[in-house]
Amino acid sequence: MTSYPRARMTSSHSPTVPARRLRDRLLGDWQRDLTSYHWFVFLVAAIGWLADCMDQQLFVLTRDDAMRELLAPLYPDPTELTRRVSEFGGYATAIFLIGWAVGGLGFGIMGDRVGRVKTLLLTVVLYSLFTGLSILSTGFWDFAFYRFLTGLGVGGEFAVGVALVAEVMPDRARPIALGLLQASSAVGNCMAALIYILLGHAEMAGWLTGLSLWGLPLTGWRIAFLVGTVPALLALIVRRRLKEPERWRATKDQSRRLGSYGELFGDPRWRKNALIGLGLGFAAVVGLWGIGFFGVQLAKQVLQKGLAEQNLTGTELSAQVKIWGGWYSFFLNVGGGLGMTYFGYLAARISRRAAFGLAFTVSMVAVAYTFWFFDRPSQIFWLTPLMGFCLLSVFAVLAIYLPELFPTRLRSTGTSFCYNVGRVVAAIGPFIFGVLTSHVFIAEHGFTREPMRYAGVSMCAIFLLGLAVLPFAMETKDKPLPE
Repeated sequence: MTSYPRARMTSSHSPTVPARRLRDRLLGDWQRDLTSYHWFVFLVAAIGWLADCMDQQLFVLTRDDAMRELLAPLYPDPTELTRRVSEFGGYATAIFLIGWAVGGLGFGIMGDRVGRVKTLLLTVVLYSLFTGLSILSTGFWDFAFYRFLTGLGVGGEFAVGVALVAEVMPDRARPIALGLLQASSAVGNCMAALIYILLGHAEMAGWLTGLSLWGLPLTGWRIAFLVGTVPALLALIVRRRLKEPERWRATKDQSRRLGSYGELFGDPRWRKNALIGLGLGFAAVVGLWGIGFFGVQLAKQVLQKGLAEQNLTGTELSAQVKIWGGWYSFFLNVGGGLGMTYFGYLAARISRRAAFGLAFTVSMVAVAYTFWFFDRPSQIFWLTPLMGFCLLSVFAVLAIYLPELFPTRLRSTGTSFCYNVGRVVAAIGPFIFGVLTSHVFIAEHGFTREPMRYAGVSMCAIFLLGLAVLPFAMETKDKPLPE
């Protein structure tokens, strides 16, 4: 056999040896085994997830704006209206999370039985469609109903997406790819923040005045939800090239029972893993949706007071609050993206359990500190990203860990159970937060600061639950996916 010098065997599309060594030193060698199709699958899943998260964040940012507009006819007194906005915002979030959980459980089974790809694309279409329909809301209950329907698609996308990436990626690349997949959510959240900032500038310039759609005022929150329909195009573009993973096809060909909650709980091993994953997911979801995302409203309240002292009123005051609230969300998610990226690498390098323990601990400290001490606009640029770094870090570890707990025939079902039943229970978090801010930590009861501060600090105890579950969790680092 003719031998060739090493340099001549390097194709024009491959990096040279020195370049490859530099790349591996900077990024690690996890990406050596990846082909263009691996990257394609990752990008499709990442785009689907970041668009999903953009939808979620648009809701978080516009929730109080929507509540204020829809509840105004029922509560003409401004003070009472402000209290009810927080209360009903918590109810709307709880209903959204319940829809998320119901959809996740149903689509989790579908992902195992019908296929990862078909289910992924269907969920993207659903959450895009129902987000768009939210602009037709005329009161709280139809708004909450549309958010419930949106939640059905949102809930199904995550479990199917992580199952798809976990099964397509080589073992060495899997944990890093899953961590980066979760980190892509920060991109979607930042996009939502920028959209909200632009809408604030448009309102201040008067561009939204007098706009209407089907007899309804086309206010900023309605425009934001209209933008949320765009991700449906993803399903139309990629549906032909994306293929089901070999692991799933091989399991289906063996005619084994796919996507069964009966089998998930009938086997002691999978039942234990499901309950452990549920405990971890519950603590993480309540921490984010029951506490962290209400920080936007706290920031708006603080900023509104400061801006009012500068004699800003009316539309200019409202627009400035939106703009600064958008920047709060942007920097929160910049920090969150960095935190998820770092903790994804950390979970791959040390252990899943150690990464969980550190993430829950720093989240508890950072969230409590932020809710109690945030009182100046300048803190948006350093305290907010610090909280985001800590609070969102646990979700990167979840994205890596949950698919590693279950076999192929139950991977989407098990992951969805942990993440979405956690949301059913976690829906009580925003509900409790709304009650605490509107009925418990109020001036009539002797509390002198914003009710959200007391509620946020009190609810940080949820992170202790995550820490309490960890001793019972199995370590999956350097272990192959179960079959």
